[in-house]
Amino acid sequence: MKVRYRVKELAESRGLDRAKLARQADVTYETIHSLWRNPYRDVSMSTLLKIARALGVGVTDLYEEVED
Repeated sequence: MKVRYRVKELAESRGLDRAKLARQADVTYETIHSLWRNPYRDVSMSTLLKIARALGVGVTDLYEEVED
């Protein structure tokens, strides 16, 4: 099993693009862009917390386990 982050889907469902999400989450655009393009990349917990707060969701809503 591996983890896939759902940042892109959750942001788009709230009408947020990468730049808006980066500003609201107070993380770099490059971090958001990287997750947008590669939802399987490693992300720190502090970054996940910021993104979750910006999206109004819990951290566990940001990811799902998928088969390798």
